[in-house]
Amino acid sequence: MQSDLSARILRSVDDGFDEQIAYTRKLVSFASQRAEEFTIQDFLYNDYAARGFKMDRFEMNEAELTAHEGGAPFSADHSRAPVVVGIHHPREEKGRSLILQHHVDVVPTGPLDMWERDPYGGEIVGDRLYGRGAGDMKAGAGANVFALEALRRIGLQPAATVYLQSVVEEESTGNGALQTFLRGYTADAALIPEPEDNMLVRASGGVLWFEVEVRGIPVHVREMGEGANAIDAAYRVIGALREIEAKWNAEKAEHPGFENEPKPINMNIGIIEGGDWGSSVPAWCRFQVRISIYPGQKAQDKLHEITDHISSFSRTDRFLAQNPPRITQNGFNAEGYYLKPGSEAEKTLAHAHAEAFGAPLKTFTTPAYLDARVYALYNRIPTLCYGPVSHNIHGFDEYVSLDSLHSVTKAMALFIADWCGTEPA
Repeated sequence: MQSDLSARILRSVDDGFDEQIAYTRKLVSFASQRAEEFTIQDFLYNDYAARGFKMDRFEMNEAELTAHEGGAPFSADHSRAPVVVGIHHPREEKGRSLILQHHVDVVPTGPLDMWERDPYGGEIVGDRLYGRGAGDMKAGAGANVFALEALRRIGLQPAATVYLQSVVEEESTGNGALQTFLRGYTADAALIPEPEDNMLVRASGGVLWFEVEVRGIPVHVREMGEGANAIDAAYRVIGALREIEAKWNAEKAEHPGFENEPKPINMNIGIIEGGDWGSSVPAWCRFQVRISIYPGQKAQDKLHEITDHISSFSRTDRFLAQNPPRITQNGFNAEGYYLKPGSEAEKTLAHAHAEAFGAPLKTFTTPAYLDARVYALYNRIPTLCYGPVSHNIHGFDEYVSLDSLHSVTKAMALFIADWCGTEPA
């Protein structure tokens, strides 16, 4: 790219950054937890249309998704909010096409009295823009828009097709991103500005969600020895699951990108509930589990490994042998991915990053789920998950660094101009 064009693009990002901050604060103001993303998707649909995109809005197809190997099961909690896609077509298709993707669903806030800032207030203190989803990933959603706006502000637009995809269900199933693939959307590359500390994700873990239910035998606590405490039994099952976690972590040397990670496989007991009365031996206990898996491993194969292990353990337990736990998959069914080095897309991003930051682009491995797996595994295109510095995502007082977001947006705008080429707007 010519140096004078690069300089114009960088100045344009500067000129529009106050507007970008205001836009990001607007996105943060939507309390778009799972199944409550309708209003933010309506806002984005109208906003993209006003910016000149051709629009597509569609619901998720349960039959298509559950039939696909990467689709997750639906439940009563599954979002029915639509997926929104803004489509830019150039006058003449000269460059390489691109998917710009983000998710708008956010995780729950937890107890509000444990926040110092309003989780949906978008408060700015110094370099920090606070709020649930500020980092994960409404800053990225805004960056997708304003990287394109930086070109438009200087009278340019991409000389290739660009799909601006706003999805839901990233935090629980990944079905929103998968539905874009099933709808037929693809491109020469994808860029997803998740909060990645100014780095590019080299490898990402897959994820499984499942629920375990244990039934007990209720009696009064004075005859506790005659009953069977379902909560106590559930803890024994959790102990057996920790054996799976330890076994899989011991296998990390076999998986590229994860060899040097201290603990690549994390199992989380996210929700536990049970019993009906404090003085009754509990008759039931349910808990929900999230566990990561390595790239290249099929989610159903690993789920079978888990169920087989719990079955074997239960046969050694006097009570569970007669009352085996019931395991139900209730969310993620996702394989991880590994981004092979050397693609032209990565080289283009590395050049753009170096120009925006004045430093080389670094890569890293994350055991987290990323929608990038859809585009890497099923579209089979170079998928760049790269975004700003954020802190406390999924925690209290989540925030994104505005300085980082500013530079990331510059890198994204430069990348789009180089990857797609430019033409008069």
